[in-house]
Amino acid sequence: MTLTHHYINIEHTNIHYVESVPMGKPTQVETLVFLHGFPEFWGTWHKQLEFFAPNYRVIAPDLPGYNLSDKPTDLEFYTVPKLIAFIAKLISAISPHKPVTLVAHDWGGAIAWPLAAFNASLLSRLVILNAAHPSTFTREMINNPNQRAKSAYIHQLISSGANSLLSQNNYQYLVDKLMQSQLPALFTDELLASYRQVWQQPGAINGMLQYYRAMPQLAHDDTNDNVGHGDTRLSHQVKPVSALKIPNIRINIPTLVLWGEQDLAFVNENLDGLTDYVTDCTIKRFSNTSHWIQHERPNEVNNAISEFLTSLQ
Repeated sequence: MTLTHHYINIEHTNIHYVESVPMGKPTQVETLVFLHGFPEFWGTWHKQLEFFAPNYRVIAPDLPGYNLSDKPTDLEFYTVPKLIAFIAKLISAISPHKPVTLVAHDWGGAIAWPLAAFNASLLSRLVILNAAHPSTFTREMINNPNQRAKSAYIHQLISSGANSLLSQNNYQYLVDKLMQSQLPALFTDELLASYRQVWQQPGAINGMLQYYRAMPQLAHDDTNDNVGHGDTRLSHQVKPVSALKIPNIRINIPTLVLWGEQDLAFVNENLDGLTDYVTDCTIKRFSNTSHWIQHERPNEVNNAISEFLTSLQ
């Protein structure tokens, strides 16, 4: 695999991405676009890029706010409708004549779900890795105290001291709280060093946190009644459970959901009733697998995506 690095300007924002195209057939092959989540970068997909590069055009951007992409400081830029429109324009620019298969994890998935609902013509298929559907996630936030407990960390990420919290002690919070795996040896010193290099890019910590600060609705933190008191940054999004509204996000393109069942951020009940919103949905569960499914189970993930792609040809 030969990865080339590129920049593309979308709405005056430079986005860095890597690309590999099979030799001799740059226009005949399908395009796979990979969207990473928090607190990662394009490199989270290295095993997938390597696997699919011989037969597909593969592209993995750094999301805006991350790594080598621009990091807008305007909070409005990171609202979900703006992100959907932005990524839709990115996909249109990358693949102007053919729909793509979109593969997404975590925050990449939070964007990909509604993008597939509202910009379906841009996509031929959707693959989601451990990213809860917005409708089932909000339902669980309302009805399931375990989901609210698992989401309590978000209150730290939107607090006024979050930039310092994430940056101090060589980004120890990100290492200790978020990069926890079912495979203890997975995040090696070498791999963590590469992530620290990503996090230390100027403006990156603030850019990553903007996604959380712009979340449209977040339930009150059941675990700590004092969280957020006096912090005006929280007031626009933290709501009582009774005020949360379930969005109606319906997907009509073939969709594959790969789900690690030991996710520290999402309860498995997010998969319940998913087919009510996603008409053509295949769900594959991975026991003893955490949120970092593409790291822990790269071979199984690659094979599942490959089978999904070829079954629809």
